[in-house]
Amino acid sequence: MKIEHIKLSHATKKINGTVQLTGSKSESNRALIIQALSHGIVNIENLSDAADTEIMTASLQLAQQNPKDTIKTIDIGPAGTAMRFLTSFLTLAEGKFILTGTERMQQRPIGILVEALSSLGANISYQNKEGYPPIKVEGGFQQIKSEVLVQGNISSQYISSLLLIASSLEKGLKINIQGELTSRPYVTMTLDMLKEAGVTHKWSENAIQIDAQNFKHTTIFVEPDWSAASYWYSIVALSDKGEILLPGLKEKSLQGDSAIIEIMSHFGVKSHFSKEGLHIKKTEAISDKTLFDFKECPDLAQTIVALTAALKRDISITGVETLKIKETDRLNALKIEIAKFGAELITEGDIYHVKTDKVYKPDTLTFDTYEDHRMAMAFAPLALIFNEVNINEPEVVNKSYPAFWDHLQQHGFQIEK
Repeated sequence: MKIEHIKLSHATKKINGTVQLTGSKSESNRALIIQALSHGIVNIENLSDAADTEIMTASLQLAQQNPKDTIKTIDIGPAGTAMRFLTSFLTLAEGKFILTGTERMQQRPIGILVEALSSLGANISYQNKEGYPPIKVEGGFQQIKSEVLVQGNISSQYISSLLLIASSLEKGLKINIQGELTSRPYVTMTLDMLKEAGVTHKWSENAIQIDAQNFKHTTIFVEPDWSAASYWYSIVALSDKGEILLPGLKEKSLQGDSAIIEIMSHFGVKSHFSKEGLHIKKTEAISDKTLFDFKECPDLAQTIVALTAALKRDISITGVETLKIKETDRLNALKIEIAKFGAELITEGDIYHVKTDKVYKPDTLTFDTYEDHRMAMAFAPLALIFNEVNINEPEVVNKSYPAFWDHLQQHGFQIEK
């Protein structure tokens, strides 16, 4: 039975223990594409159990079934990464495909990626609105050139999608990036994982070159998810006393969201690594920093905005323009939700200011999630500040962190469904 909302509270406001996070969704989805392109010689360990990763796994299995005369329809639901990565992957698969998703997915642009692939010789057409899913992809195209130009200030997933198939193209691929690159760590993650699987590259100034080459036999171990870790940083920061161990996280991580270590040091959360993993602890060492740039880690922005609004700490954020085309318009969603307890999100060009002088403490707060997993997990920790927090459509967390509510219960949160 679908759960419409849950009620959260926490009696002691004290947090202590260990949280075993699922594998990174970002790493898992890249690893699955690499494994499929390698025809199975690349193995994967610690694959994420997130719904997005399960969707990617099922979609790849369907795409690789023996081609038939009929067109295969692949519905990726709300999985944005799957939409971007499969758009490129299917151009190399055998057969014809309709790639579609939820109503929201059909509002998220795919035109820049389709244009780049089409310029290489791929046969892709729109089934409804120009520039948006659903799309028809005919696999097995003949490559007509080996260079593409892509804007750097759009979703880095477009670039990663092209990089993942580059070594499997007859002529290889050179991607020329125009302008400043947004979410650079995600592109670096893709290249590092390809390198782990035997695919080398050259990155000179604004151009990335990958020659045609074969994958090698290897096993990719997927690190736990730093995006998921960010919610525990928020929980520790909002607690009266908090200390958590997150096993398996690496000091030198491929994931850009490991930036949460530095960001949360300004909110009194100290981090240190041991052989067991990452230890985070609440301290009194809070800085007066006010401007935070999320250009390289945009998925952390919701966590920090919700946190600072609840702490009554004014900050400004930048580097978040891509949030408008995520699962929802995340900037607008944040503005609506923090207003429920008096906080404001004010736009000034590409800078957004969180203002908290009017923040108050209602007896009960109900937050909407907008079909967005990160909205649910960013606002749930506020149950440590407000007496009762309700989260609508809580099952959206299955997209990236299915065990989230169970983990909260294990650490003292009372949850009523």
